Amino acid sequence: MRRKGMMALALSFALLAGCGSVQKETVEEGKNSVQERDIPEGNAQEETTQKESALKENALKESTDNYALADTAAGVTEDIETLETQEVSRQEPDLAEEPQEEAETPIDWTTADHDVNGRNLPIYCVETQEKKVALTFDAAWGNEDTEKILKTLESHGLHVTFFMTGGWVERYPEDVKAILAAGHDLGNHSENHKNMSQLSEEEKKEEIRKVHDQVKDLTGYEMFLFRPPYGDYDNATVDAVKDCGYYPIQWDVDSLDWQNQGVDSILKTVTGHKNLGNGSIILCHNGAEYTAEALDALITALEEQGYTIVPLSELLYKDHYHLNHEGRQIQDQG
Repeated sequence: MRRKGMMALALSFALLAGCGSVQKETVEEGKNSVQERDIPEGNAQEETTQKESALKENALKESTDNYALADTAAGVTEDIETLETQEVSRQEPDLAEEPQEEAETPIDWTTADHDVNGRNLPIYCVETQEKKVALTFDAAWGNEDTEKILKTLESHGLHVTFFMTGGWVERYPEDVKAILAAGHDLGNHSENHKNMSQLSEEEKKEEIRKVHDQVKDLTGYEMFLFRPPYGDYDNATVDAVKDCGYYPIQWDVDSLDWQNQGVDSILKTVTGHKNLGNGSIILCHNGAEYTAEALDALITALEEQGYTIVPLSELLYKDHYHLNHEGRQIQDQG
């Protein structure tokens, strides 16, 4: 099963130590984070689904307003990853056994601790001694730049993670297949791009399950990474994500590409970000105006700083980990 293979791969690559530094802030009781915890910038930037290019400007404005509201709620004051069937030599054809697919191993959440002083946190970054970062793309707008993004990633020999809404999957099924065929992670970004903290427990799970089933029916791929729209979550959201067999994912470096400020802005924002470090998770979007154009230079700049870009399935620890007050995933010792 693909998901199991990706998870096993995640374990084999995971090592200990350091992640980029993050800013400190106090958060109200019951909100996205713990009291007096350091939170990476950008708890609330995301995209609004749109169907027609003529509506894109208004949709982007609505998305920006949602980010601002979520930033205010969080108290944020700054920018915030064949089985090749081996032919059996058959002396007795009728006796040859067909290859059996190995049963999927469920995530052992008893060894994965997301509770930090009473707050359930998603994973913002990963502690590792290796200079690895994960590049991620949220897909909820159009697909005009998807082909260019995929070609740029291929030219660099890189794999990344795409988080997709149900609407995007429905509108662009061939793009979903192309992303998977190119070796990238498929991630879940909810069915309808709603604020997860405002939904009931069943509604939260429905937002996750619908996209999961849709992608599985389309590709056979079992998704296991979930990023909440707008970066909005509460304790119940993290619980619902885990109940659905997913790892809850945020980011600690926001490219701010959704602001459409140009190529240079994206490059400076990411490469000069105070949180950028080993194990960082970088947020980008396809469908933003300058992201595809900036991608080649961004990859080159990160590599010049010594970073290796990997998909989240290679960066995360599968189990036996805990999170600190920064949302940093740390592998347990012993």
